[in-house]
Formats: sequence, C-alpha cells, structure tokens
Amino acid sequence: MEKSKIPLSSLPRERLLEYGVQALSNQELLAILLRTGSKKYSVMELSAIILTTFPSLYELKNASLTELQKISGVGQIKSIELKAMIELGCRIQRANQPKYGKVVTSFDLAQQLMSEMKDFTQEHLICLYLNTKNEIIFRKTLFVGSVNQAVAHPREIFREAVRCSAARIICSHNHPSGDPTPSENDRQFTKRLKQCGEMMGIEILDHLVIGNEKYVSLREEGFWN
Repeated sequence: MEKSKIPLSSLPRERLLEYGVQALSNQELLAILLRTGSKKYSVMELSAIILTTFPSLYELKNASLTELQKISGVGQIKSIELKAMIELGCRIQRANQPKYGKVVTSFDLAQQLMSEMKDFTQEHLICLYLNTKNEIIFRKTLFVGSVNQAVAHPREIFREAVRCSAARIICSHNHPSGDPTPSENDRQFTKRLKQCGEMMGIEILDHLVIGNEKYVSLREEGFWN
C-alpha cells in the first residue's frame, strides 16, 4: 500500500479544532495519538490497520506489547506509547472528582478561614466551589486587591464554577483592618453575584467577610431575604 496524500481539510488535528473532539472517529483519535506513520503507511493508514487487527476497543485495550509490535509499522516505541495511553485512559475513567471537605455551617468554615487569612495585609477573595452535597470540589484565590478593596468581577468567579461543574459557590474575603462589617461595595458585589447565579442556575450559598477573630455571614445577616 503506497502512502496516500490526505487533504489538509480532513486531517484529524484540523478536524478536531474545527468540529470538536467528539466529532472524530476512533481512527482519527488514534492517528493524533500516534502522531506519525511509518515508511510504508501514513498515520491514518496505520491507525486503520491497528483498528482492523483489534476490531473492538476492548481488544485494543487488552492487547499486549508483543501483539502490538507484530503490526507492521508499530515498533517498540509506538507500542509502549499506545499501552501508556490506554492505561492513562483507564485511570481517567476510574478517577473521581477530588473532594476537599464538606461545608456544614458558615460558622465552621469561617473558623478555618479566619485562621488562614488573619495575617493578610491585602484583601483576598477566595471562592469555594461545591457540589450538590456541599462538598468542596475546588477552591481558588481569584483576586488580591489593595488594603482597601479587592477588584472582582462575577465573570471570573462563574467561569471557574462552570469549569468544575459546581452547583454552589461560597465567597469569602478579608478586611485587613480587622473589622468584618460589610461595606456597601461588599453588599452590591454580593447582590450582583446572586443575580448572576440565579441566571446561570448556580447558587451563591454565602459570602463571608473575615476580620480579626470575627466574621460576618451575609446570609446569616439576612441579606439573602
């Protein structure tokens, strides 16, 4: 079989960029992973031969290094890369989303945050992203501001929520002055967050303002009513 020329418009990488990964066939996905063909076969042809040798993905998953190397054009390096790719795929399939504790009450969470943020000399906005069981699946310090205010935008907060498929968000920021009394800016910012959350179907569970051994929960203060 002579190495055939494949139009640029049909190359797997270009198709992935244009149509998305789910639009690609098994042959195209395998070709991307193989990267190159052999002296005799193009990468698409080599991918087709591998998938013909192992007609189902289950058979390919269980193929040994020796069986892979029997295929013309698949040497030791490619067979090792294939086995590593298959094993990584299996581990990804078995992987669970990591959890970083469960939020039971705002009080308990505030105790932890007061310990973490007590020595901050600038305002830090920390967002905790929760699943439907109130388990923390991700947390991130999104903004560090001046000693007077943290410049934040809901867009950045909800971008992370969408990325990790969060159902709820708890925001927290510190007042370096030590006085956790929410400012008018804090209240307006919280109001914007709530409105964005309602539109996106992601609940803002609370906004905690952390001071020196004191905190204010805007939910507990009645701001959610």
